[in-house]
Amino acid sequence: MRIDGRKLNQIRPVTITPGYIVYPEGSILIGMGETKVLCNVTIENGVPSWKRDQNLPGGWVTAEYAMLPRATQRRTPREIFRPGSRTQEIRRLIGRSLRAAVDLVNLGPRTCIVDCDVLQADGGTRTAAITGGYVALYMALNKLIKAGTLPSDTLKPGIAAISVGIVSGVAMLDLCYEEDAAADVDINVVMSSEGKYVEIQGTAEGAAFSRRDFNELLDLAYIGIGELLNIQNEALDDIA
Repeated sequence: MRIDGRKLNQIRPVTITPGYIVYPEGSILIGMGETKVLCNVTIENGVPSWKRDQNLPGGWVTAEYAMLPRATQRRTPREIFRPGSRTQEIRRLIGRSLRAAVDLVNLGPRTCIVDCDVLQADGGTRTAAITGGYVALYMALNKLIKAGTLPSDTLKPGIAAISVGIVSGVAMLDLCYEEDAAADVDINVVMSSEGKYVEIQGTAEGAAFSRRDFNELLDLAYIGIGELLNIQNEALDDIA
């Protein structure tokens, strides 16, 4: 049993609340255990200047990520003037992951901005942002698809993400903060509903790991992401 009583292959309780904010084109609040992330999507006409200057076809999906000062046990200062390196890295991860869920050519000259704000952090904020961000992005683009503005295949297969790790020599799924802080190995896995990998971020925090360990962790991630995809689908069915 783990710190919070879960089994080794058990994810934390997940809730997805659609329409949490009324103004964005897509908005959800996702909870994974005590981690709470607000994901809002804005769709703007036009594309970034670098894409326009290179005359590249299609649109763009980008992400912003921020953590409220008291999202953590101790207050962290707001990143007012420029985001820190960790924040920038997470923004890029979320953006790359969600672009895998959209046909950018079909999107046309539009930019989808996915704002992910961590209201409360207890581990796995980036993976929760990706999982929730996809639902918010689906909500936003589906409105344009229903209106006939975008082709129906603009949305690709769903995307979800989860963390896995080795703590005290034991492989675990969906690490909470205490587990993540004590992990010898910490890996974030992003996958599609087709079972294909979008991105894997992994590091040996305390001890190197073997190929066998890695395979065991990927198997755990596959289980967890399958459950998250089902939860996403249930939330999207309620929206439809």
